[in-house]
Parts: sequence; structure tokens; C-alpha cells
Amino acid sequence: MSRQNYTFTSESVSEGHPDKVCDRISDAILDALLAEEPEARVACETFATTNHVVIGGEVGLSDQSKLAEYMKNIPDITRTCIRDIGYEQEKFHWETCQITNLLHEQSAHIAQGVNASEDKDEGAGDQGIMFGYATNETPDLMPAPIQYAHAILRRLAEVRKDGTEPALGPDAKSQLSVIYRDGQPVGVSSLVLSTQHLDEDLTSDDIRAIVAPYIEEVLPNGWLTNETDWHVNPTGKFVIGGPDGDAGLTGRKIIVDTYGGAAPHGGGAFSGKDPTKVDRSAAYAARYLAKNVVAAGLADRCTIQLSYAIGVSKPLSIYCDTFGTGKVPDAEIEKAIGSVMDLTPRGIRQHLSLNRPIYARTAAYGHFGRTPSEDGGFSWERTDLGDMLRSAL
Repeated sequence: MSRQNYTFTSESVSEGHPDKVCDRISDAILDALLAEEPEARVACETFATTNHVVIGGEVGLSDQSKLAEYMKNIPDITRTCIRDIGYEQEKFHWETCQITNLLHEQSAHIAQGVNASEDKDEGAGDQGIMFGYATNETPDLMPAPIQYAHAILRRLAEVRKDGTEPALGPDAKSQLSVIYRDGQPVGVSSLVLSTQHLDEDLTSDDIRAIVAPYIEEVLPNGWLTNETDWHVNPTGKFVIGGPDGDAGLTGRKIIVDTYGGAAPHGGGAFSGKDPTKVDRSAAYAARYLAKNVVAAGLADRCTIQLSYAIGVSKPLSIYCDTFGTGKVPDAEIEKAIGSVMDLTPRGIRQHLSLNRPIYARTAAYGHFGRTPSEDGGFSWERTDLGDMLRSAL
């Protein structure tokens, strides 16, 4: 039997964190290409440092001669991302940073394994394993530590951008240590928040006074007590932030992007990858399936694993673990999952409508536990499979 009383910690980083700046740029470039050609193949990586952004990777289009035309928009897309995040620092400014674009054609050897033909279905864009997870400990069926760590930074970004708190800068990190009793989250033992500030004279106590009301606003009542240990800007000043303070790279925050360490991770990053890459689309499908298992009342917790081989359409394996909370055997849930959803790359893309420009919004504050939108964003957060799952059991 799993432990019921413990403390678990997860961290989040803001949209202004150097790695998240890179994720945002990579996903914005992906969105721009999908808007022009829904079947575009994109594997876009971004590196950012002091006053410089470097973009590289591969792009596959139905007419590769148009690639040079599309590439003309990359600098503007990049600058728009940096401006929206809020960087106007002397050594990292959306208007003046140097942008180097090294995107090129997709490898023909990769394309031949992925593209559909008359005698084979579209194959997976790579080999790998992907995990999805859901738990009934929060309304969004997410682990509490990562969900509320995201919520803190998302709220601080809102008040920074709307002018309510102009002293805050774009770069920030949060970390929550959540107390569990009888398997459910009940409080916060410690809270860490480091946030960039634009006024050099502000102290750690000043920053705590600014951020504390917003933290108290987003956390459940009673979770913060006199015994909660606060660490706000524990190193002191945090004025130099973003890629000027530390280099950033696409795909370096995979645990922040998923479940905060509360569930396994297959190792593949998401941002900058089109949905033929199962690192992204199958991880979304696994979350979708796990969430629907829990939402349907079939389990209190659920992990789903999917595995793929490059160029092969069907998953090599489907695995389910409900940690002893399942109302039916895990093996039966595995069979039901395979019958209610086509888990080939094309089947996933069609079921979740993934060939849309919906990815830049995923680049910060988590890919999971978000609200589905009318334009198809976060479609993997829907809970519409319950009846089909129950019928298949």
C-alpha cells in the first residue's frame, strides 16, 4: 500500500524564465507554420543568451521551395514573443537582441519513416515512451504541488502585465512543499519564490509584502499557516534576469511541463515539435486517457504509458497503473483504452484536433491541468470518454 502521510515538493518557472522564453519562441514558430500548412513538420529548437537568440532545427513542407519565404517571418515572431513576455532590459530587449535563424529542411530519412504512403499508414516521428497521469486530489485532476506552483506564477504574471505590480520582472520560480494526510493534500510546509524585480532597492521583505496577497489568493484556504516556512528571494537581489542572467534552451523544463515529479516521465520534451512527434502528441493522449479514467470514476489515480517505434504507426504497448485505486482490474482498463481511441499518430492528431496553431499558449504554466478552449487548445484536457470507457469494460 502506498504511503498516505508525507510531504511532496514541485516547482514551476514563469514565462520569463530563460528556458521558457525559448519554449515560447519555438512553439510560436510552430504555430506560424501550422497556420500556413496544418501538415507541416517542425522540430524547432531555440537557444537564448545575453542579447542573442539562436533558432535551429528542421521544417518539412509539402513545397519545400516555400521554406525561404516562411523564414522571413521568424525574426518578427521571435521579437513579438520577447515583447509579450516583457523583456526590455539593456542586455535582453525585444527590439535590439540579435536573432540567428538556422532552420532548414527536414531530413529525408526521417520523412520517409513518418510520411504515409499507399502501402503504409503514417508512422511515429520517433521511438520512445510517453506517460500520462491524473489524480482526483485537485479539481483539474492534477497533483496539487505542481498545479498550485503554476497558479502562483500565473497570477503574478497577470498583475505584472496589467500594471498592478510594476516592480515585478518577467523571470520567476516557485516551489511548494505540500503536506499530505491520508493521501490528500492539506497544507504547505514550505514555499519558495524567487522573482525578478526592477527596483534595485527592494529587499526580500519588500518582495514578500508584494507577492504574499496573491499567493494567499490562489492557494486553498488554510494551507498557509504560521508554521509555513517562507523563502522569498532568499539570495537577496534579483534584478538581472532572463537570458541575460542565465542561458535558456528549448525543452529543458520537462518536469515543470508535466506533473512536477509526481508521475513518471519518458524523457521527451514538447515545445517546438509538431504533433507527428509522439513525444508531444502521445504524451497528450496519455494524459487525456488517464484523466478520463479518473473522471469516469474508474480510479482515484491513474498512470498510462504508451510506447512507439519510429516509422511504426501503432503503439508497441499500452500500460495502466491505478495504484490499487481502480474499480476494475488495470488489465481491463488497458484493453478498454485501446478500443476507445485510435492511438496511431494520425488517430491521436485527429481525435484531439492537434494540427492547429494552439501551442504557444502551452509553453508556460504547464501543458496539463488547463481549461480546454473553443479553438481546440488543450483538447487533451477534455473529459468526454467516460461513457465509452465504461461501455468497453
